[in-house]
Amino acid sequence: MTNLMFRFFNASGRFGKTQVFAVLMIFANLLVAGSETIGRREVASMLKTLDSELENREVYISRRRTSIDSLKNVLKCSSISSDDRLSTLLMLGDMYNAYNTDSAVSIYDKGASLARDLKQDSVAVRFELRRLTYLPLLAFISQAEDELSRIDFRSLPKGLQEEYFDAARQMYFYIAAYYVNYPDVYDRYMAKSHDAQKSLIGHLEEGSPRYMLNMGEYYYYNKEYSKTQALAMLLIDQLQPEDNLYARACHLLAEISKARGEHYAYEYYLALSAIADTRGATLEVASLQELGKTIYLNGDVQHAYDYLSVALSDAVECNAPLRILQSSQVLPIIERAQKAEIRSAHIRLYVIMVVMAVLLMILAITLYVLHRKNRQMNRMALRLEEANSTKDVYISQFLNLCSIYMDKLTQFNKMVNRKITTGKVDDLLKITKQGKYIEEHSKEFYDVFDDAFLHIYPNFVAEVNKLLRPEEQIVLREGEKLNTDLRIIAFMRLGIEESSRIAQMMNYSVYTIYTYRNKLKNRAISRETFEGDLMNIKSVS
Repeated sequence: MTNLMFRFFNASGRFGKTQVFAVLMIFANLLVAGSETIGRREVASMLKTLDSELENREVYISRRRTSIDSLKNVLKCSSISSDDRLSTLLMLGDMYNAYNTDSAVSIYDKGASLARDLKQDSVAVRFELRRLTYLPLLAFISQAEDELSRIDFRSLPKGLQEEYFDAARQMYFYIAAYYVNYPDVYDRYMAKSHDAQKSLIGHLEEGSPRYMLNMGEYYYYNKEYSKTQALAMLLIDQLQPEDNLYARACHLLAEISKARGEHYAYEYYLALSAIADTRGATLEVASLQELGKTIYLNGDVQHAYDYLSVALSDAVECNAPLRILQSSQVLPIIERAQKAEIRSAHIRLYVIMVVMAVLLMILAITLYVLHRKNRQMNRMALRLEEANSTKDVYISQFLNLCSIYMDKLTQFNKMVNRKITTGKVDDLLKITKQGKYIEEHSKEFYDVFDDAFLHIYPNFVAEVNKLLRPEEQIVLREGEKLNTDLRIIAFMRLGIEESSRIAQMMNYSVYTIYTYRNKLKNRAISRETFEGDLMNIKSVS
């Protein structure tokens, strides 16, 4: 269908506005009906494709780095002419766009300075316009507005007037994104962006992809969704999937679907836009962020976390504070959901332990009934020995899993602290610095560990005190099951002898564990054999 529209538009040689209105009205309803066929299956398939593309994102990024390095090598040539140097700088700045905002702005700044030195004022203005476009991404809002206000578009040639309005459109759009929670300010900047877009459309070649995309966005702003959809679908049929305009067209279709309440189509086109961004090695992205938010609301916490983590990582690598802020605002929500999942996992693990204990008891009783009395003692001794060995292995594996879990929580806390520090988000930084997240889960770990260990070694405290001098006996506080000294000894009884592993499990430093162990030896009746004597403490019989 879109091919038919495209051939119709090209039949007269130009893509005039009258033709746009006529043909759009013919095909709009059919295109809308096509979008309504998107359902859960199509969304799942598109998300699977997106996951695959994200796994290959380093390949796409590497290709972009190679292109950047090639342009840098051209600039290193001493024989390059001034004009070629300027054009190469412009290409390099464009290559850095949506990949590393700092570098892009720096390259445009160098190009503007060189053009001024060469008395090529028009070229300098082109560099300056591209530079100010992306200053808001670095949070230089006032500077961007000031630089734009110093440029008189009426004095610019037609080609630069087009670039002027495109720069103004994008710049005001970025600024508006900072004020999404302040409707009056947001609407004011969005109005400026669309005024600039309206002027831009008058300077674009009718029928060009940029013309169709900007017309589509302009129709969307005026809530003419059918016309917007027709243009956007025509674009994605004609453009390459890694093209930035393709990604914008897909995002536009997603916004239309959202406005119409078409949830599956909204997710589908966001995923399609994110795929285009990934293939184009675009790190300054919005679609992946929005997709992460919406699938979180649908209950897919893991997918949401994965997508937002990639989006935040890209924003940090791209050095785009705006995108960092947008991603980090959702992280506390995802964190709470993950806490809930972790608590559920703890409960499931505890239930499994209880069930296993019950099964072991049933097995022991069954063996007691089935075997003759004259063989009972020998068989029970063998079973108890095997059970002790099995329990030791099981607890060791369980503790290893808990250790990995606690380490992941610690790494997650450090990662959030580091990333949010980059975005200067004070609230999240305070949360990570307080360490409450780690403390809460450490306490949960200790509660589960104490119950499980004392269930298998019920006389553990008394047996340990037998190895200590009378004046050095361990006395627990009311309600306390194990203290730090006893937990360290418990880990040693389970065969975990390395201080580094014990430190990792208890979230202490290796030096602290070493100090505790040394003090315990000093309290023992026999310092030399103390740790060996601990291994003779028997489990339940």
